[in-house]
Amino acid sequence: MDAEYLLRINIPPGLEEDMVDLLLASGEIRGYQSYPTRGHGSVGAMTIAEQVAGRRDRVQFEIVLDAALLQSTLAVLKEAFPVRDVIYWVLPVVQSGRLSD
Repeated sequence: MDAEYLLRINIPPGLEEDMVDLLLASGEIRGYQSYPTRGHGSVGAMTIAEQVAGRRDRVQFEIVLDAALLQSTLAVLKEAFPVRDVIYWVLPVVQSGRLSD
């Protein structure tokens, strides 16, 4: 079994539909999860309202990929979203699968 990685991408809500379109257009990505979340701290430029609230709305995507697909996916994402406000993490996946056949 090849090593797998969790690619976690955190984006502004205004980019959500573009990200969904890009991921769905990929013939290699089997699936992913997305969910609304909130960003806290001083990463990126926050509006005055976000600074007062201490948080800003974000959308997070999570995709499990093998090493080769991870690198090609990152290259496509960097080309499609060359903005500072898109943040990502790569985490090793120790085990994955389905609980039933």
